[in-house]
Amino acid sequence: MENLIYLYGLLPTEEVTDKPLPSVKGFDGKGSIYTVSMNKITAVVSDLNPADYSEELIKDKIGNDTEWLQEKAFHHHEMLTALYKKFTIIPLKFCTIYKNEESMRSTIQSSKEKVEDSFKLLKGNEEWNLKIYCDDNTLKKQVSENNPTIEAKKKEISELPRGRQFFENKKIDQLIETELENEKNRVCERVHEKLKEYSLHAAIKKNWSKDVTGLKENMAWNSVFLIPVAQVERFLEEVYQVEEELGESGWRFEASGPWPAYHFSSFS
Repeated sequence: MENLIYLYGLLPTEEVTDKPLPSVKGFDGKGSIYTVSMNKITAVVSDLNPADYSEELIKDKIGNDTEWLQEKAFHHHEMLTALYKKFTIIPLKFCTIYKNEESMRSTIQSSKEKVEDSFKLLKGNEEWNLKIYCDDNTLKKQVSENNPTIEAKKKEISELPRGRQFFENKKIDQLIETELENEKNRVCERVHEKLKEYSLHAAIKKNWSKDVTGLKENMAWNSVFLIPVAQVERFLEEVYQVEEELGESGWRFEASGPWPAYHFSSFS
């Protein structure tokens, strides 16, 4: 029975001829990684025993074995990070597995133009992530004291008969919550648009919950940027300046990178 093929990522063949791969074990912890070349495209892979890594077994492990999942996901990420340090790489998703080498070759060859275009796009550029966090209590205090909409509502209520004031004041808290979310969106969108000036491409991702981040602040924004190397320093300076400007209002900005370009490569 043929081995399964675990695919980590795709490299330009011209780069592989100049530099050796990292000397590390493959996904099963036994065999080594190796390359499969297809003209201008080279795949970085490792072999898997189909008896141990069938689709059904992997689904069961992912759903029921947290320790296995963490170990293997960390291995995949570390491998891509090591490759990224030496090569232009199109990273593949965790557990991209083919039934044999022929199947993998066929899939890659059918997308070779997109792959080669991605190499051109990624070369000389870096993926950076920006997460924006907000201390809602700090910002809420500022919003409740300085927001024009809330001030107008308070003034309107103060001019009503006393009986109606009681009931209308109950609506202030709800209005503050609404304006808090509006303010968070305004700030995040403004920062995102400013940072896009330094990037070739940008994308907005789903926010993580406190259960995932383990932080006391809420994540208000989560975005990724593909940035020319020459612009990275200016991008980071802009993030620093924004945090200096808004930090006392409960904002915190976390830029991280460079990362393998998970979000800006076209092959999946």
